[in-house]
Amino acid sequence: MTDILDSTTLNGSQAPPGRVDRDRVTDLIGQLLVAIGEDPTREGLADTPTRVAAWWNEFFSPDAAVPTCFAEQHLSDQLVVVGGVSVWSLCEHHLLPMNLNVTVGYVPDGQVIGLSKFGRVAQRYAGRFQVQERFTRQVADDIALAIGGSDVAVAVHGTHLCMSARGVRMESARTTTLEARGRFETDPILSQQFLTVVATQWGNP
Repeated sequence: MTDILDSTTLNGSQAPPGRVDRDRVTDLIGQLLVAIGEDPTREGLADTPTRVAAWWNEFFSPDAAVPTCFAEQHLSDQLVVVGGVSVWSLCEHHLLPMNLNVTVGYVPDGQVIGLSKFGRVAQRYAGRFQVQERFTRQVADDIALAIGGSDVAVAVHGTHLCMSARGVRMESARTTTLEARGRFETDPILSQQFLTVVATQWGNP
């Protein structure tokens, strides 16, 4: 039997999902509706399996654009912080949505990253089954690769429906993860500058 999503592991890291079998997903959603006591042919649900399959296909097809860098020889040691990047992903433990607000900081060394690429990097790693901790590391890996250095910090503020809509149902619960590398680990002033900007952007000055 062919898997719907061919998701493999490369070098210990989660690989992006493969092709979505939309026809099979449509059939499975119809079966799910029957299994929970619904009639998939009734008005309101008749086209739901097709719509759900289309959404899964769209979700697992994020833009794979590589971050673009521009030469800027006189910007070394300047802190660059990009925030307001909000993406949706799916918790791989319960298949429920999680909203991830991402802030990235880095120190340019002769080049800067095109600003739109931060959102595309976040979308790429959000478009798969995830856990917030791994997502944070993957974004940091991609940005570090783009700048060719380790002076990168990524903070992620997450709202998880698997915690707010099920189980303990704590609607106000939030999860924060931080990946700090290079000078963000060793320079307390730089680290504090980044965290201050993050707190301000997240509404906790």
